[in-house]
Amino acid sequence: MTPEEAKERIKQLTEELNEHNYRYYVLAQPVISDYEYDMKLKELEKLEKQFPQFADKNSPTKRVGGQVTKNFPTVKHKVPMLSLSNTYSIEEIIDWEKSIMKLVNKPITYVLELKYDGVAISIRYKNGEMVQAVTRGDGYQGDDVTPNVMTIRSIPLQLRGNDYPDEFEVRGEILMPFDVFNKLNEEREDIGEPPFANPRNAAAGTLKIQDSSIVAKRRLDSYMYYLIADKRPFNNHYDNILKMGEWGFKVPRPENNFIKKATTIEEILDFINYWDKHRDDLNFGIDGIVLKVNDYDEQEQIGYTAKSPKWAIAYKFKAARVETKLLSISYQVGRTGAITPVANLEPVHLAGTVVKRASLYNADYIEQMDIRVGDMVYVEKGGEIIPKIVAVDFDKRPPGLPKTEFITHCPECGTKLVRNEDEAIVYCPNEWGCRPQLIGKIQHFISRKAMNIEGIGDETVEQLFDAGLIRTIADLYELKREQLLPLERFAEKSVDNMLKGIEKSKEVPFERVLFAIGIRYVGETVAKKLARHFKSIDNLQKATFEELVKAEDVGEKIAKSIIRYFKDEHNIEIINRLKKHGLKFSLTEEQLQNMSDKLAGLKFVVSGVFHDFSRDELKHLIEQNGGRVVSSVSSKTDYIIAGENMGPSKREKAERLGIKIISEKEFEKMLEE
Repeated sequence: MTPEEAKERIKQLTEELNEHNYRYYVLAQPVISDYEYDMKLKELEKLEKQFPQFADKNSPTKRVGGQVTKNFPTVKHKVPMLSLSNTYSIEEIIDWEKSIMKLVNKPITYVLELKYDGVAISIRYKNGEMVQAVTRGDGYQGDDVTPNVMTIRSIPLQLRGNDYPDEFEVRGEILMPFDVFNKLNEEREDIGEPPFANPRNAAAGTLKIQDSSIVAKRRLDSYMYYLIADKRPFNNHYDNILKMGEWGFKVPRPENNFIKKATTIEEILDFINYWDKHRDDLNFGIDGIVLKVNDYDEQEQIGYTAKSPKWAIAYKFKAARVETKLLSISYQVGRTGAITPVANLEPVHLAGTVVKRASLYNADYIEQMDIRVGDMVYVEKGGEIIPKIVAVDFDKRPPGLPKTEFITHCPECGTKLVRNEDEAIVYCPNEWGCRPQLIGKIQHFISRKAMNIEGIGDETVEQLFDAGLIRTIADLYELKREQLLPLERFAEKSVDNMLKGIEKSKEVPFERVLFAIGIRYVGETVAKKLARHFKSIDNLQKATFEELVKAEDVGEKIAKSIIRYFKDEHNIEIINRLKKHGLKFSLTEEQLQNMSDKLAGLKFVVSGVFHDFSRDELKHLIEQNGGRVVSSVSSKTDYIIAGENMGPSKREKAERLGIKIISEKEFEKMLEE
């Protein structure tokens, strides 16, 4: 290819991919498959490496990240990012509307919007290109997180059209969708890490990650809802929001009922009541409704307080919340050594259950909230299952209550704890001498997603450990019938079932064995990718750092963890023992022959009851052919394989989003083509 041809092709691919990004992430109306998109992106990456002089500085390839930031520079906001006054009272909303009417003394148009539960961001554009993204911080200055925000595909790097101001700022919210959050927490639990508290905290933590390539994989989303410019297209908020949508921003749209104009208090209350009932239908968090005066001249006439505009107010939805006393804090040790603090509470009724404990997540959470034993604390369930402490009643704090000091030594083995600064995790480094870690490794190994050993559960593992019969996962395969029968609750039948389950586990395929051995950060999904890429444990063990990061979904952190795992003689000894017992540490010849990339880049939801395949068989075939199984239907789903009794809500959502629904027979044909 000549330089001129390369220049033209790079330009063409850049324009095409920008258009597809906009259709996919902003309009939710994709016109090509993920696979086709990925192929175009790879072609562009290759051309940009060959001809870097022609690469656009806002190329779609920048979305995959790769920039490492040692620290985030502090930037002053040109216009302060003020907070809104909040209320939980409908009466106060009515009073606010009356006060606005008195100040302006003429009919007012209000704009009603969702109050997104995310991370506030301000993004500056110059000549249609993103130049800087800054967090809210204290409202007057924040962190420059530009490289990370550039990876968010719903935020344009280059604007559409040409009628935007030469220089301006947009403000909005960075969000982590619920399906992404749930998947991320599943993966964290798979690798023994504490789950994130909620999507907002996960989004905030993600924006502070130093490596933008990791941020890109977190699939953050956004909604922009405010424009700052010397000269705005319109003299009102509503029309400027819609205009921002034309420039390529993801904005609240009237057709989704995410934004609405109102002129009466009845219309305002109808909007509040609607979203109070329907907020759980969304794939992202909202915690209320924002009301703004639409006209800019009227906004200036109404004015500001020192902290917030008087022309806007936020109505916050009430969550299930109770007040109770924090009696103590206990510390749990996970299988990777991560220490999780737990609040022990005076029992209290909350949302139909008695709550005695609540998660405190990590040391930073305790410090930021200034939670102290003896405090009266507010506990919520909200949309989450695990109760959490959301606030402290400082007015009721007894005088002289000591500040909480996070423990410095492991509560189980007494080893001095170590802090992982990158992830705010405190952990016990005594991997081979700490009881919960040793037991946790074995419990993970036998679990359903790993070896799925029937006849043995978590309590049995503890009993066998305390009896001195097992210390590692390899010891399971050396258990004898005569050792087990004398134990309490071990009858002949249960012993036989356990030994049969252990023997049957030798048939478990390599990718699940790789997940089961518990390499730090290698969850179920990454284990499958590693198995496909390296084919055997021996190849994986020999792989260099450079070879590891070439595998799909393997970044620097995972690569370093794999290398560290194979440097530990304990792990090598255990793997060698497991090999002697016949566990599968490589793909079979049949697996190698059946592997393909026919479904590469495609995402499938499997729903319903099937005749020719089980659900697990369908999922296995999808993954074996390079596809990906996802649990929930979204605009990013390519196909739904539907059996009998498919969930009506999934079908309705798929039809609304235009996702193709196929039968198991049609799926078989896809594999035969």
